[in-house]
Amino acid sequence: MLKASDVMTKDVATIRSSATVAEAVSLLKARDWKALIVDRRHEQDAYGIITESDIVYKVIAYGKDPCRVRVYEVMTKPCIVVNPDLGLEYVARLFADHNLQRAPVIQGELIGIISLADILANSNFLELPHSILLEQQLQDEIKKARAVCAQKGIRSEECAAAWDVIEELQAEIAHQRAEKVVKTAFEEYCDEYPEAKSIYNTWCSG
Repeated sequence: MLKASDVMTKDVATIRSSATVAEAVSLLKARDWKALIVDRRHEQDAYGIITESDIVYKVIAYGKDPCRVRVYEVMTKPCIVVNPDLGLEYVARLFADHNLQRAPVIQGELIGIISLADILANSNFLELPHSILLEQQLQDEIKKARAVCAQKGIRSEECAAAWDVIEELQAEIAHQRAEKVVKTAFEEYCDEYPEAKSIYNTWCSG
């Protein structure tokens, strides 16, 4: 899976919080940027962000003089930041949860900025998230296991091997989602075929 660091824009501008909005607009126009990251005043300080929307909605819409309004009056601070190692799927979810258009990428210090456009341009919609692919594979393996057990018999080695594969897949899916498996597919199978409980009593919880 692509990470934020793979698609972020490294060419990112910063501006002082004490600068005027007019200065911010000049900088945005000069490089055709959509947002500026507001510098920290010290290492423990948080980063801020000022966007085109902030300027339009909070300054122009109210007829304010951009030469008199300071960046700190309209910026968002602290702003939500993205870890460079975060997968694109999770960056997209973060953006959706917080209605974001873009966010700075921080690893101790500012290293880039990532936007909806970056995510869209680098997302392969034909490539499903890994957890979804695993889930589809799990359902296929469950069907195969049931067919093998019906054909070869519940006591067969083939049946046992087929359920082994499913146990591993379910464990991997649970790990991917940081969830605990409440009931495995084999335990559900045991509910349907109680005779399997005595044969594979190490798998079936009863």
